[in-house]
Amino acid sequence: MRRSAVSLCGIAALVAGLVAAVPSAAGADSRTAPRTPHTPKTLVWKKCATPDHPRLECASLKVPLDHDRRHGQQITLALSRVRHTAKTYQGPLLVNPGGPGGSGLTMAGAVAASLPKKVAAQYDVIGFDPRGVGRSTPALTCRPGHAAPVRPDSVPTTPALESANLHRVQAFAKACAKKYAHVLPYIDTVSAAKDIDAIRAALGARKVNYFAYSYGTYLGAVYARLFPDRVRRMVLDSVVDPAAVWYEANLAQDFAFDARHKAFFAWVAKHHAAYKLGKDPAKIEAKWYALRAAVAKKPAGRKVGPAELEDTYLPGGYYNGYWPLLAEAFAAYANQHRTGPLVKAYESLGAVDAAGDNGYSVYAAVQCRDAAWPRDWDRWREDNWAVYAKAPFMTWNNVWYNAPCAFWPTAGLRPTDVRNSALPPVLLFQATDDAATPYEGAVRMHRELRRSRLVVEWGGGNHGVTLSGNACLDRYLAKYLDKGEVPSSGGEVDAVCKALPDPKPRRAQPGGKAARGAELHGLLGFRS
Repeated sequence: MRRSAVSLCGIAALVAGLVAAVPSAAGADSRTAPRTPHTPKTLVWKKCATPDHPRLECASLKVPLDHDRRHGQQITLALSRVRHTAKTYQGPLLVNPGGPGGSGLTMAGAVAASLPKKVAAQYDVIGFDPRGVGRSTPALTCRPGHAAPVRPDSVPTTPALESANLHRVQAFAKACAKKYAHVLPYIDTVSAAKDIDAIRAALGARKVNYFAYSYGTYLGAVYARLFPDRVRRMVLDSVVDPAAVWYEANLAQDFAFDARHKAFFAWVAKHHAAYKLGKDPAKIEAKWYALRAAVAKKPAGRKVGPAELEDTYLPGGYYNGYWPLLAEAFAAYANQHRTGPLVKAYESLGAVDAAGDNGYSVYAAVQCRDAAWPRDWDRWREDNWAVYAKAPFMTWNNVWYNAPCAFWPTAGLRPTDVRNSALPPVLLFQATDDAATPYEGAVRMHRELRRSRLVVEWGGGNHGVTLSGNACLDRYLAKYLDKGEVPSSGGEVDAVCKALPDPKPRRAQPGGKAARGAELHGLLGFRS
Protein backbone atom coordinates (compact mmCIF):
# COMPACT_ATOMS: atom_id res chain seq x y z
CA MET A 1 0.00 0.00 0.00
CA ARG A 2 1.17 3.41 -0.83
CA ARG A 3 3.48 5.31 1.46
CA SER A 4 2.31 8.84 2.14
CA ALA A 5 3.99 11.84 0.67
CA VAL A 6 3.20 13.61 3.94
CA SER A 7 6.21 15.43 5.34
CA LEU A 8 7.89 13.44 8.09
CA CYS A 9 9.06 15.34 11.14
CA GLY A 10 12.78 16.05 11.26
CA ILE A 11 14.61 13.21 12.92
CA ALA A 12 18.15 13.80 11.76
CA ALA A 13 18.97 15.70 14.93
CA LEU A 14 17.44 13.00 17.11
CA VAL A 15 20.42 10.69 17.16
CA ALA A 16 23.89 12.18 17.18
CA GLY A 17 25.40 8.91 18.34
CA LEU A 18 24.25 5.60 19.63
CA VAL A 19 26.91 4.67 22.17
CA ALA A 20 26.60 5.27 25.82
CA ALA A 21 25.73 5.48 29.36
CA VAL A 22 22.50 4.49 31.05
CA PRO A 23 21.39 0.85 31.09
CA SER A 24 17.79 -0.06 30.43
CA ALA A 25 15.92 0.10 33.69
CA ALA A 26 13.10 -0.92 35.87
CA GLY A 27 11.28 -3.51 37.75
CA ALA A 28 7.72 -4.60 37.12
CA ASP A 29 4.69 -4.60 39.33
CA SER A 30 1.96 -7.19 39.56
CA ARG A 31 0.15 -5.82 36.50
CA THR A 32 2.91 -6.70 34.06
CA ALA A 33 4.87 -9.83 33.38
CA PRO A 34 8.12 -9.73 35.40
CA ARG A 35 11.38 -9.15 33.64
CA THR A 36 13.34 -12.18 32.64
CA PRO A 37 15.99 -13.16 35.18
CA HIS A 38 19.59 -12.25 34.40
CA THR A 39 18.55 -9.53 31.95
CA PRO A 40 21.24 -9.25 29.28
CA LYS A 41 22.86 -5.82 29.31
CA THR A 42 22.54 -5.53 25.55
CA LEU A 43 21.35 -1.95 25.44
CA VAL A 44 23.06 1.20 26.63
CA TRP A 45 21.24 4.48 26.39
CA LYS A 46 22.44 7.98 25.64
CA LYS A 47 20.53 11.24 25.83
CA CYS A 48 19.40 12.39 22.39
CA ALA A 49 16.87 15.03 23.35
CA THR A 50 15.15 17.33 20.88
CA PRO A 51 13.52 20.66 21.76
CA ASP A 52 10.10 19.02 21.47
CA HIS A 53 11.08 15.83 23.30
CA PRO A 54 13.67 16.62 25.97
CA ARG A 55 13.54 13.22 27.67
CA LEU A 56 14.46 11.10 24.66
CA GLU A 57 17.28 8.59 24.97
CA CYS A 58 18.77 6.48 22.18
CA ALA A 59 20.50 3.14 21.83
CA SER A 60 21.33 0.58 19.18
CA LEU A 61 20.85 -3.16 18.95
CA LYS A 62 22.50 -5.72 16.69
CA VAL A 63 20.25 -8.44 15.25
CA PRO A 64 20.84 -11.15 12.66
CA LEU A 65 20.17 -10.23 9.05
CA ASP A 66 18.76 -13.74 8.74
CA HIS A 67 17.09 -14.82 11.96
CA ASP A 68 17.53 -18.45 10.94
CA ARG A 69 21.30 -17.87 11.08
CA ARG A 70 21.67 -16.18 14.43
CA HIS A 71 25.46 -16.06 14.28
CA GLY A 72 25.63 -14.87 10.69
CA GLN A 73 25.79 -11.30 9.41
CA GLN A 74 24.47 -8.75 11.89
CA ILE A 75 22.62 -5.52 11.18
CA THR A 76 21.86 -2.65 13.56
CA LEU A 77 18.51 -1.26 14.73
CA ALA A 78 18.27 2.29 16.06
CA LEU A 79 16.09 2.64 19.17
CA SER A 80 14.71 5.53 21.22
CA ARG A 81 13.10 5.67 24.63
CA VAL A 82 11.14 7.89 26.98
CA ARG A 83 11.46 6.23 30.38
CA HIS A 84 8.63 5.65 32.79
CA THR A 85 8.40 7.87 35.86
CA ALA A 86 5.60 6.24 37.86
CA LYS A 87 6.09 3.64 40.59
CA THR A 88 3.62 1.48 38.72
CA TYR A 89 5.56 0.17 35.74
CA GLN A 90 3.71 -1.66 32.98
CA GLY A 91 6.69 -2.53 30.81
CA PRO A 92 7.87 -1.35 27.39
CA LEU A 93 5.40 0.15 24.92
CA LEU A 94 6.82 -0.25 21.42
CA VAL A 95 5.46 2.27 18.91
CA ASN A 96 5.53 2.17 15.13
CA PRO A 97 4.29 4.82 12.64
CA GLY A 98 3.70 2.54 9.66
CA GLY A 99 5.14 2.63 6.18
CA PRO A 100 6.71 0.30 5.58
CA GLY A 101 9.67 2.63 5.70
CA GLY A 102 8.56 5.03 8.43
CA SER A 103 11.06 6.01 11.11
CA GLY A 104 9.83 5.48 14.65
CA LEU A 105 12.54 7.26 16.63
CA THR A 106 10.77 10.57 17.21
CA MET A 107 7.45 8.78 17.65
CA ALA A 108 8.45 7.66 21.13
CA GLY A 109 8.56 11.27 22.24
CA ALA A 110 5.37 12.18 20.40
CA VAL A 111 3.38 9.33 21.92
CA ALA A 112 4.75 9.92 25.42
CA ALA A 113 3.76 13.60 25.14
CA SER A 114 0.32 12.89 23.68
CA LEU A 115 -0.90 10.19 26.05
CA PRO A 116 -2.36 11.30 29.40
CA LYS A 117 0.57 11.88 31.76
CA LYS A 118 -0.69 9.27 34.19
CA VAL A 119 -0.70 6.63 31.43
CA ALA A 120 2.57 7.57 29.73
CA ALA A 121 4.35 7.61 33.09
CA GLN A 122 3.71 3.86 33.52
CA TYR A 123 5.55 2.80 30.37
CA ASP A 124 8.95 2.94 28.80
CA VAL A 125 7.85 4.23 25.40
CA ILE A 126 10.18 2.65 22.84
CA GLY A 127 10.58 3.89 19.29
CA PHE A 128 12.64 2.10 16.66
CA ASP A 129 13.73 2.34 13.08
CA PRO A 130 12.89 -1.02 11.51
CA ARG A 131 15.56 -2.82 9.52
CA GLY A 132 16.73 -0.77 6.56
CA VAL A 133 15.12 2.45 7.84
CA GLY A 134 16.65 5.77 8.84
CA ARG A 135 19.31 5.39 11.52
CA SER A 136 19.32 1.61 11.37
CA THR A 137 22.10 0.11 9.28
CA PRO A 138 22.35 -0.73 6.53
CA ALA A 139 19.87 1.98 5.52
CA LEU A 140 18.52 1.35 2.04
CA THR A 141 18.93 4.07 -0.56
CA CYS A 142 18.56 2.47 -3.94
CA ARG A 143 18.33 5.32 -6.43
CA PRO A 144 18.70 8.84 -5.04
CA GLY A 145 16.76 11.31 -7.15
CA HIS A 146 14.28 8.68 -8.30
CA ALA A 147 11.33 10.95 -7.45
CA ALA A 148 12.97 14.26 -8.35
CA PRO A 149 10.74 16.63 -10.28
CA VAL A 150 9.55 16.86 -12.94
CA ARG A 151 8.59 13.23 -13.56
CA PRO A 152 6.70 11.96 -16.59
CA ASP A 153 2.92 12.31 -16.45
CA SER A 154 1.70 9.38 -14.37
CA VAL A 155 -1.29 8.67 -16.64
CA PRO A 156 0.18 6.75 -19.61
CA THR A 157 -2.05 8.17 -22.33
CA THR A 158 0.66 7.49 -24.93
CA PRO A 159 3.09 4.62 -25.44
CA ALA A 160 5.92 7.08 -24.85
CA LEU A 161 4.63 8.01 -21.41
CA GLU A 162 4.15 4.38 -20.46
CA SER A 163 7.65 3.58 -21.65
CA ALA A 164 9.16 6.50 -19.71
CA ASN A 165 7.47 5.44 -16.49
CA LEU A 166 8.40 1.80 -17.00
CA HIS A 167 12.01 2.81 -17.54
CA ARG A 168 12.00 4.67 -14.20
CA VAL A 169 10.62 1.78 -12.16
CA GLN A 170 12.83 -0.80 -13.85
CA ALA A 171 15.87 1.38 -13.16
CA PHE A 172 14.88 1.58 -9.49
CA ALA A 173 14.49 -2.19 -9.19
CA LYS A 174 17.84 -2.74 -10.92
CA ALA A 175 19.58 -0.26 -8.61
CA CYS A 176 18.22 -2.04 -5.54
CA ALA A 177 19.33 -5.39 -6.93
CA LYS A 178 22.82 -4.08 -7.60
CA LYS A 179 23.31 -2.41 -4.21
CA TYR A 180 21.52 -4.78 -1.86
CA ALA A 181 21.32 -8.21 -3.47
CA HIS A 182 22.30 -9.99 -0.23
CA VAL A 183 20.05 -7.82 1.97
CA LEU A 184 16.75 -7.69 0.04
CA PRO A 185 15.68 -11.28 0.83
CA TYR A 186 15.51 -10.25 4.51
CA ILE A 187 13.71 -6.90 4.23
CA ASP A 188 10.20 -8.14 4.95
CA THR A 189 7.53 -8.03 7.61
CA VAL A 190 8.29 -11.41 9.19
CA SER A 191 11.95 -10.44 9.66
CA ALA A 192 10.88 -7.10 11.14
CA ALA A 193 8.53 -8.91 13.52
CA LYS A 194 11.41 -11.09 14.68
CA ASP A 195 13.41 -7.91 15.24
CA ILE A 196 10.65 -6.72 17.58
CA ASP A 197 11.13 -9.86 19.62
CA ALA A 198 14.87 -9.22 19.72
CA ILE A 199 14.10 -5.74 21.06
CA ARG A 200 11.82 -7.31 23.67
CA ALA A 201 14.57 -9.65 24.79
CA ALA A 202 17.16 -6.87 24.90
CA LEU A 203 14.80 -4.82 27.07
CA GLY A 204 14.57 -7.76 29.44
CA ALA A 205 10.79 -8.00 29.15
CA ARG A 206 8.85 -11.26 28.99
CA LYS A 207 6.03 -9.49 27.15
CA VAL A 208 5.67 -6.31 25.14
CA ASN A 209 2.99 -3.70 24.74
CA TYR A 210 2.62 -2.45 21.18
CA PHE A 211 0.96 0.62 19.64
CA ALA A 212 1.06 1.20 15.90
CA TYR A 213 -0.59 2.90 12.97
CA SER A 214 -1.23 1.83 9.37
CA TYR A 215 1.31 -0.73 8.06
CA GLY A 216 2.43 -1.04 11.68
CA THR A 217 -0.90 -2.75 12.38
CA TYR A 218 0.01 -5.55 10.01
CA LEU A 219 3.50 -5.76 11.49
CA GLY A 220 1.93 -6.07 14.93
CA ALA A 221 -0.51 -8.76 13.80
CA VAL A 222 2.37 -10.74 12.28
CA TYR A 223 4.36 -10.39 15.50
CA ALA A 224 1.35 -11.60 17.47
CA ARG A 225 0.99 -14.60 15.18
CA LEU A 226 4.64 -15.55 15.64
CA PHE A 227 4.84 -14.81 19.37
CA PRO A 228 1.32 -14.80 20.84
CA ASP A 229 2.53 -15.53 24.37
CA ARG A 230 4.74 -12.43 24.33
CA VAL A 231 1.96 -9.89 23.71
CA ARG A 232 0.62 -8.08 26.76
CA ARG A 233 -1.40 -5.25 25.21
CA MET A 234 -1.70 -4.20 21.57
CA VAL A 235 -3.30 -1.14 19.96
CA LEU A 236 -3.77 -1.09 16.18
CA ASP A 237 -4.93 2.21 14.64
CA SER A 238 -6.01 2.49 10.98
CA VAL A 239 -5.87 -1.17 10.20
CA VAL A 240 -4.44 -2.95 7.17
CA ASP A 241 -6.61 -5.60 5.54
CA PRO A 242 -4.60 -8.77 6.21
CA ALA A 243 -6.25 -10.57 3.28
CA ALA A 244 -5.20 -7.99 0.67
CA VAL A 245 -1.41 -7.94 1.04
CA TRP A 246 -0.43 -6.08 -1.15
CA TYR A 247 -1.53 -5.85 -4.80
CA GLU A 248 -5.26 -6.01 -4.10
CA ALA A 249 -4.89 -3.53 -1.25
CA ASN A 250 -3.54 -0.90 -3.61
CA LEU A 251 -6.43 -1.33 -6.03
CA ALA A 252 -8.91 -0.88 -3.17
CA GLN A 253 -6.97 2.12 -1.95
CA ASP A 254 -7.35 3.86 -5.33
CA PHE A 255 -11.14 3.90 -5.02
CA ALA A 256 -10.98 5.12 -1.42
CA PHE A 257 -8.58 7.98 -2.21
CA ASP A 258 -10.69 9.10 -5.13
CA ALA A 259 -13.70 9.31 -2.82
CA ARG A 260 -11.68 11.25 -0.27
CA HIS A 261 -10.47 13.65 -2.98
CA LYS A 262 -14.12 14.29 -3.85
CA ALA A 263 -14.79 15.00 -0.17
CA PHE A 264 -12.12 17.70 -0.37
CA PHE A 265 -13.90 19.28 -3.35
CA ALA A 266 -17.18 19.22 -1.44
CA TRP A 267 -15.46 21.01 1.45
CA VAL A 268 -14.05 23.63 -0.93
CA ALA A 269 -17.54 24.15 -2.37
CA LYS A 270 -18.91 24.65 1.12
CA HIS A 271 -16.35 27.41 1.63
CA HIS A 272 -16.81 29.26 -1.65
CA ALA A 273 -16.67 32.55 0.24
CA ALA A 274 -13.07 31.84 1.17
CA TYR A 275 -11.76 30.27 -2.01
CA LYS A 276 -14.01 31.59 -4.82
CA LEU A 277 -13.86 28.27 -6.66
CA GLY A 278 -17.63 27.75 -6.91
CA LYS A 279 -20.37 25.99 -5.00
CA ASP A 280 -20.67 22.88 -7.18
CA PRO A 281 -18.20 20.12 -6.16
CA ALA A 282 -18.31 18.57 -9.64
CA LYS A 283 -17.32 21.85 -11.28
CA ILE A 284 -14.57 22.37 -8.72
CA GLU A 285 -13.27 18.90 -9.50
CA ALA A 286 -13.24 19.83 -13.20
CA LYS A 287 -11.18 22.93 -12.34
CA TRP A 288 -8.67 20.76 -10.47
CA TYR A 289 -8.26 18.45 -13.46
CA ALA A 290 -7.87 21.55 -15.64
CA LEU A 291 -5.08 22.61 -13.29
CA ARG A 292 -3.54 19.18 -13.77
CA ALA A 293 -3.70 19.56 -17.56
CA ALA A 294 -2.10 22.99 -17.31
CA VAL A 295 0.89 21.84 -15.26
CA ALA A 296 1.31 18.91 -17.64
CA LYS A 297 1.98 21.49 -20.37
CA LYS A 298 3.99 23.87 -18.19
CA PRO A 299 5.06 22.68 -14.73
CA ALA A 300 4.45 25.22 -11.97
CA GLY A 301 7.71 26.77 -10.85
CA ARG A 302 9.54 24.13 -12.90
CA LYS A 303 8.80 21.73 -10.06
CA VAL A 304 5.14 20.75 -10.09
CA GLY A 305 4.02 18.68 -13.04
CA PRO A 306 1.00 16.38 -12.98
CA ALA A 307 2.71 13.63 -10.96
CA GLU A 308 3.96 16.15 -8.40
CA LEU A 309 0.50 17.72 -8.24
CA GLU A 310 -0.92 14.32 -7.30
CA ASP A 311 1.83 13.90 -4.70
CA THR A 312 0.86 17.28 -3.24
CA TYR A 313 -2.87 16.57 -2.95
CA LEU A 314 -2.51 12.96 -1.82
CA PRO A 315 -1.81 13.97 1.83
CA GLY A 316 -5.23 15.60 1.89
CA GLY A 317 -6.61 12.10 1.60
CA TYR A 318 -4.81 11.13 4.80
CA TYR A 319 -5.55 14.18 6.91
CA ASN A 320 -8.14 16.91 6.43
CA GLY A 321 -6.00 19.31 8.44
CA TYR A 322 -4.12 19.92 5.18
CA TRP A 323 -7.26 20.97 3.28
CA PRO A 324 -6.97 24.73 3.95
CA LEU A 325 -3.39 24.83 2.65
CA LEU A 326 -4.32 22.77 -0.40
CA ALA A 327 -7.40 24.86 -1.12
CA GLU A 328 -5.43 28.09 -0.92
CA ALA A 329 -2.84 26.76 -3.39
CA PHE A 330 -5.59 25.55 -5.73
CA ALA A 331 -7.43 28.89 -5.57
CA ALA A 332 -4.27 30.93 -6.13
CA TYR A 333 -3.54 29.04 -9.33
CA ALA A 334 -7.10 28.73 -10.63
CA ASN A 335 -8.19 32.29 -9.83
CA GLN A 336 -5.02 34.34 -10.14
CA HIS A 337 -2.59 32.12 -12.09
CA ARG A 338 -0.14 32.32 -9.18
CA THR A 339 2.16 29.31 -8.94
CA GLY A 340 4.00 30.20 -5.73
CA PRO A 341 1.48 28.76 -3.24
CA LEU A 342 1.26 25.54 -5.25
CA VAL A 343 5.03 25.13 -5.27
CA LYS A 344 5.16 25.79 -1.52
CA ALA A 345 2.43 23.21 -0.91
CA TYR A 346 4.42 20.69 -2.95
CA GLU A 347 7.58 21.43 -1.00
CA SER A 348 5.72 21.10 2.29
CA LEU A 349 3.59 18.02 1.59
CA GLY A 350 4.56 16.33 -1.64
CA ALA A 351 8.32 16.36 -1.89
CA VAL A 352 9.27 13.81 0.78
CA ASP A 353 10.25 11.11 -1.69
CA ALA A 354 12.02 13.64 -3.89
CA ALA A 355 14.16 14.76 -0.95
CA GLY A 356 15.48 11.30 -0.13
CA ASP A 357 14.52 7.78 -1.01
CA ASN A 358 15.32 5.74 2.11
CA GLY A 359 11.69 5.44 3.18
CA TYR A 360 10.57 4.62 -0.34
CA SER A 361 13.36 2.08 -0.80
CA VAL A 362 12.29 0.20 2.32
CA TYR A 363 8.65 0.51 1.33
CA ALA A 364 9.36 -1.17 -2.00
CA ALA A 365 11.65 -3.79 -0.50
CA VAL A 366 9.10 -4.89 2.11
CA GLN A 367 6.04 -4.84 -0.09
CA CYS A 368 7.73 -6.56 -3.01
CA ARG A 369 9.12 -9.29 -0.74
CA ASP A 370 6.09 -9.82 1.50
CA ALA A 371 3.83 -11.22 -1.20
CA ALA A 372 3.77 -12.25 -4.84
CA TRP A 373 3.00 -9.43 -7.28
CA PRO A 374 1.96 -9.89 -10.92
CA ARG A 375 5.02 -10.15 -13.16
CA ASP A 376 2.98 -9.74 -16.33
CA TRP A 377 2.77 -6.03 -17.16
CA ASP A 378 -0.36 -6.62 -19.23
CA ARG A 379 -2.12 -7.59 -15.99
CA TRP A 380 -1.13 -4.31 -14.35
CA ARG A 381 -2.21 -2.32 -17.39
CA GLU A 382 -5.60 -4.00 -17.67
CA ASP A 383 -6.42 -3.86 -13.95
CA ASN A 384 -5.42 -0.25 -13.49
CA TRP A 385 -7.08 1.19 -16.57
CA ALA A 386 -10.27 -0.43 -15.28
CA VAL A 387 -9.80 1.22 -11.88
CA TYR A 388 -8.81 4.55 -13.44
CA ALA A 389 -12.07 4.68 -15.36
CA LYS A 390 -13.91 4.94 -12.02
CA ALA A 391 -11.25 6.46 -9.75
CA PRO A 392 -8.82 8.63 -11.71
CA PHE A 393 -7.26 10.72 -8.94
CA MET A 394 -4.28 8.60 -7.89
CA THR A 395 -4.63 5.28 -9.68
CA TRP A 396 -1.70 5.60 -12.08
CA ASN A 397 0.42 7.55 -9.63
CA ASN A 398 -0.03 4.62 -7.27
CA VAL A 399 0.83 2.16 -10.04
CA TRP A 400 4.24 3.69 -10.62
CA TYR A 401 4.87 3.89 -6.88
CA ASN A 402 4.41 0.13 -6.61
CA ALA A 403 5.48 -1.02 -10.07
CA PRO A 404 9.07 -1.91 -9.07
CA CYS A 405 7.45 -5.03 -7.61
CA ALA A 406 6.75 -6.25 -11.15
CA PHE A 407 10.52 -6.34 -11.73
CA TRP A 408 11.83 -6.97 -8.21
CA PRO A 409 14.95 -9.17 -7.92
CA THR A 410 13.63 -11.29 -5.04
CA ALA A 411 10.57 -13.54 -5.23
CA GLY A 412 7.53 -12.74 -3.13
CA LEU A 413 6.79 -14.72 0.01
CA ARG A 414 3.42 -16.03 1.13
CA PRO A 415 1.59 -13.46 3.30
CA THR A 416 1.28 -14.40 6.94
CA ASP A 417 -2.02 -15.82 8.12
CA VAL A 418 -2.66 -13.57 11.11
CA ARG A 419 -5.66 -15.47 12.53
CA ASN A 420 -5.19 -15.66 16.26
CA SER A 421 -7.24 -16.88 19.18
CA ALA A 422 -4.37 -16.97 21.68
CA LEU A 423 -4.05 -13.24 22.39
CA PRO A 424 -5.34 -11.08 25.18
CA PRO A 425 -7.87 -8.49 23.94
CA VAL A 426 -6.37 -6.30 21.20
CA LEU A 427 -7.85 -2.83 20.71
CA LEU A 428 -8.47 -1.64 17.12
CA PHE A 429 -9.32 1.90 15.99
CA GLN A 430 -10.67 2.80 12.56
CA ALA A 431 -12.32 5.72 10.76
CA THR A 432 -15.16 4.70 8.46
CA ASP A 433 -13.90 6.80 5.52
CA ASP A 434 -10.16 6.23 5.89
CA ALA A 435 -8.69 6.11 2.39
CA ALA A 436 -5.27 4.62 3.11
CA THR A 437 -6.62 1.61 5.02
CA PRO A 438 -10.29 1.24 4.07
CA TYR A 439 -12.78 0.30 6.76
CA GLU A 440 -13.38 -3.25 5.53
CA GLY A 441 -9.82 -4.18 6.43
CA ALA A 442 -10.35 -3.30 10.08
CA VAL A 443 -13.51 -5.39 10.17
CA ARG A 444 -11.57 -8.34 8.77
CA MET A 445 -8.72 -7.90 11.24
CA HIS A 446 -11.30 -7.71 14.04
CA ARG A 447 -12.59 -11.13 12.96
CA GLU A 448 -9.10 -12.61 12.61
CA LEU A 449 -7.99 -11.53 16.10
CA ARG A 450 -10.63 -13.41 18.00
CA ARG A 451 -10.74 -11.44 21.26
CA SER A 452 -10.12 -8.03 19.73
CA ARG A 453 -12.35 -4.99 20.12
CA LEU A 454 -13.05 -2.45 17.36
CA VAL A 455 -13.67 1.24 18.11
CA VAL A 456 -14.94 3.15 15.08
CA GLU A 457 -14.76 6.86 14.37
CA TRP A 458 -18.05 7.21 12.52
CA GLY A 459 -17.87 9.59 9.57
CA GLY A 460 -14.15 10.16 10.04
CA GLY A 461 -11.87 10.23 7.03
CA ASN A 462 -8.44 10.72 8.57
CA HIS A 463 -5.77 8.06 8.74
CA GLY A 464 -4.40 7.66 12.26
CA VAL A 465 -7.22 8.74 14.54
CA THR A 466 -6.02 8.33 18.11
CA LEU A 467 -4.02 11.07 19.86
CA SER A 468 -5.31 13.55 17.27
CA GLY A 469 -7.84 15.45 19.33
CA ASN A 470 -10.83 13.10 19.44
CA ALA A 471 -11.45 12.81 23.18
CA CYS A 472 -13.88 9.90 22.79
CA LEU A 473 -11.31 7.74 21.00
CA ASP A 474 -8.56 8.75 23.37
CA ARG A 475 -10.61 7.75 26.42
CA TYR A 476 -10.85 4.19 25.11
CA LEU A 477 -7.11 4.22 24.40
CA ALA A 478 -6.22 5.54 27.85
CA LYS A 479 -8.47 3.08 29.70
CA TYR A 480 -6.92 0.19 27.79
CA LEU A 481 -3.32 1.21 28.37
CA ASP A 482 -3.97 2.16 31.99
CA LYS A 483 -6.17 -0.70 33.20
CA GLY A 484 -6.51 -3.11 30.29
CA GLU A 485 -10.20 -2.18 29.95
CA VAL A 486 -11.90 -2.74 26.59
CA PRO A 487 -15.48 -2.03 25.43
CA SER A 488 -17.91 -4.92 25.65
CA SER A 489 -18.02 -7.15 22.60
CA GLY A 490 -20.81 -6.10 20.27
CA GLY A 491 -20.16 -7.98 17.07
CA GLU A 492 -18.71 -6.16 14.09
CA VAL A 493 -18.23 -2.93 16.07
CA ASP A 494 -17.73 -2.65 19.81
CA ALA A 495 -17.85 1.13 20.29
CA VAL A 496 -18.52 4.20 18.16
CA CYS A 497 -17.18 7.74 18.44
CA LYS A 498 -18.36 10.70 16.41
CA ALA A 499 -15.82 12.20 14.02
CA LEU A 500 -14.38 15.62 14.66
CA PRO A 501 -15.65 18.42 12.40
CA ASP A 502 -13.71 19.32 9.27
CA PRO A 503 -11.34 22.29 9.57
CA LYS A 504 -12.29 25.84 8.75
CA PRO A 505 -10.58 27.94 6.06
CA ARG A 506 -7.37 29.75 6.96
CA ARG A 507 -7.31 27.96 10.26
CA ALA A 508 -4.83 29.32 12.75
CA GLN A 509 -1.93 27.09 13.72
CA PRO A 510 -3.40 24.66 16.26
CA GLY A 511 -2.06 24.28 19.76
CA GLY A 512 -2.24 21.70 22.51
CA LYS A 513 -3.70 18.33 21.60
CA ALA A 514 -4.48 19.44 18.06
CA ALA A 515 -0.85 20.38 17.51
CA ARG A 516 0.32 17.02 18.83
CA GLY A 517 -2.20 15.36 16.53
CA ALA A 518 -0.74 17.23 13.58
CA GLU A 519 2.74 16.14 14.70
CA LEU A 520 1.66 12.52 14.82
CA HIS A 521 0.16 12.81 11.36
CA GLY A 522 3.47 14.18 10.19
CA LEU A 523 5.23 11.17 11.70
CA LEU A 524 3.06 8.57 10.03
CA GLY A 525 5.31 7.32 7.28
CA PHE A 526 2.95 5.37 5.15
CA ARG A 527 1.21 4.79 1.97
CA SER A 528 -0.62 2.08 3.88
